[in-house]
Amino acid sequence: MGAIETGLVMVISFIILMAMGVPISVATGIASFIAAIVIVPFDVAIFTAAQKMVTGIDSFSLLAVIFFILSGIIMNNGGIALRLVNLAKLLGGSLPGSLAHTNVVGNMLFGSISGSAVAAAAAIGGTMAPLQEKEGYNKAYSAAVNIASSPAGLLIPPSGAFIIYSMVSGGTSIAALFLAGYVPGILMGLTVMAIAYYIAKKENYPVAKRPSFSEGTKVIIDAIPSLLLIVIVIGGIVAGVFTATEGSAVAVLYSVILSIIYKTLKWSDVPKILGETVVMTGIVLFLVAASSIMSWVMAFSGIPAAISEAVLSISDNPIIILLIMNVVLLLVGTVMDITPAILIFTPIFLPIVTHIGMDPVHFGIVLVFNLCIGIVSPPSGSSLFVGCSVGGVSIEAVTRPLLIFMAGLIITLLLVTYVPAISLFVPKLFGAM
Repeated sequence: MGAIETGLVMVISFIILMAMGVPISVATGIASFIAAIVIVPFDVAIFTAAQKMVTGIDSFSLLAVIFFILSGIIMNNGGIALRLVNLAKLLGGSLPGSLAHTNVVGNMLFGSISGSAVAAAAAIGGTMAPLQEKEGYNKAYSAAVNIASSPAGLLIPPSGAFIIYSMVSGGTSIAALFLAGYVPGILMGLTVMAIAYYIAKKENYPVAKRPSFSEGTKVIIDAIPSLLLIVIVIGGIVAGVFTATEGSAVAVLYSVILSIIYKTLKWSDVPKILGETVVMTGIVLFLVAASSIMSWVMAFSGIPAAISEAVLSISDNPIIILLIMNVVLLLVGTVMDITPAILIFTPIFLPIVTHIGMDPVHFGIVLVFNLCIGIVSPPSGSSLFVGCSVGGVSIEAVTRPLLIFMAGLIITLLLVTYVPAISLFVPKLFGAM
């Protein structure tokens, strides 16, 4: 059976399983196995599938994902959010709709430290929603700002998404990916702030009272220990003091020390923290294992090459090819979470973009940016559900204002896609590529 037929079997099986409510990781593994048994004998398929699942997670770099998850959970339980919200108030407090800007800056700061858009939407949005409601902000507007800005921290390192991409793409430099994410991540936040500013000006939302010098100084001093996590981890990786995996362990140690200093970590919290880490790690590792079967089936049957030929037959113009890729990834992001999407679509699109001369680091940024927009998109974005929940609004109510922010994010995505220097300037400046 050829690549097209194998691909159809896999896609149809996957769609049917998803329609039946099967979890995406299980659906990925079963659909891949069904496709496998149509190209090789059953005994070979089951032996190879089991082997690929084991070897797929037998990767030292995956330890970094586990440790960054643990670090993020420790910080989520360590009173970090409030200190970062206070810093965000200081940074965005002089603009119309100051609490909305505080929400955006808070999501950027907390998301980068916790490595989770959902955690940022819950922690920062949960803190800001009551304050904005008290100041007379429209609840749908407040929720839309929180949802749209929540994934910015996935681009601002340390980011587990980049570690997964590095592994799947065959070893793209994690240090280069981390450095490349800064400017696009900040641009994502600034885009949301620009739109929030326009709406706040139009609706005449209030400007917060400017704090005194002493108050501002205290806020900055309180936030510095939390922000130092990023400096220590990223600085150590870029300087070659330790690898990304070792850096993730440093992040855990630093999070524990910081939580002890803040007196927010108790022995009774440890089982809960470890339990959450095990659950989240299990989900990620099972996704990686199941996607390893899919990667083998695609490679064995020649599906990536067939898709590459099909796309290149439409046009050999890089602008058109990148536009097609972005449209596909944006659509995928609305129904699929970021980790499985990276695992599935990196082997498909990476050969195409390298053929047209796109740097793998640049592609990694574009891929994650696309999927970040998917996290906030109806109908099934994870940040969408969390943001609506903490904001006390329905998905229907928040969709209209959210679409305005999504339009701005898509424009920024196109800018990041077609201007490689936005992503590559910083890693080149620091000699990471």
